[in-house]
Amino acid sequence: MNWCEYPGYLIGSEVLQNYGCRMANGLWLTFELVVLSVAFGFVLAIGLAIARLYGPRWAQIAINGYTTFFRGTPLLCQLFLVYYGFGQFRLFWQDIGLWWFFREPFYCALFTFTINTAAYQAEILRGAIQSIPRGQFEGSLALGLHRWATLRRVILPQAMILALRPLGNELIVMIKASAIASLVTLFDLMGATRLAFARSFDLSIYLYAALIYLTLTEIIRRVWDRIELRLTRHMALR
Repeated sequence: MNWCEYPGYLIGSEVLQNYGCRMANGLWLTFELVVLSVAFGFVLAIGLAIARLYGPRWAQIAINGYTTFFRGTPLLCQLFLVYYGFGQFRLFWQDIGLWWFFREPFYCALFTFTINTAAYQAEILRGAIQSIPRGQFEGSLALGLHRWATLRRVILPQAMILALRPLGNELIVMIKASAIASLVTLFDLMGATRLAFARSFDLSIYLYAALIYLTLTEIIRRVWDRIELRLTRHMALR
């Protein structure tokens, strides 16, 4: 008996016995997709937030338009535009050597999720930076710190603490939103669930998938709470 079939035998579910392994593989793909997109998006968001606040006027306008578009349009539309829209320019991508990237549904989903979550995270970080008292920035400059050194050593560490909770919420939102990746032939957790239902017509498979998503988000929420508590312990002692 395959180890993936154990959950099905334990709860007496035939559909899990037949498709438990696919769902386990899909869960790992979901986890990989979300972690990579949120991590890449976070790196991009730091630059976007700083440029949005301290960059030249044209950069502020461009970034504002970027965040407005990606936060104001459905993630599903963005995914379809990348997967189906960019795929129409095959010759162009082949000429510049990027067709290997845009022909794969995983990379298209990763790219879409990254630029989407980067827009949300950039606004979270921008708000956190703006919430730091202006006097700290001015005081650091008065002490002789360079502007960028002030941002890196004084402002950003405090802003990260303030942004922890909304960034955790964004991670949970991305886990649930990742289910749409199944619509571009990607067999993540939801893709494996849809395949199992299409072959078995057992509606309970969606209940099992929902419980898996719920368990995953609850684990992440609790871990994130512990991280936040550890990083803000010095603030609670004041």
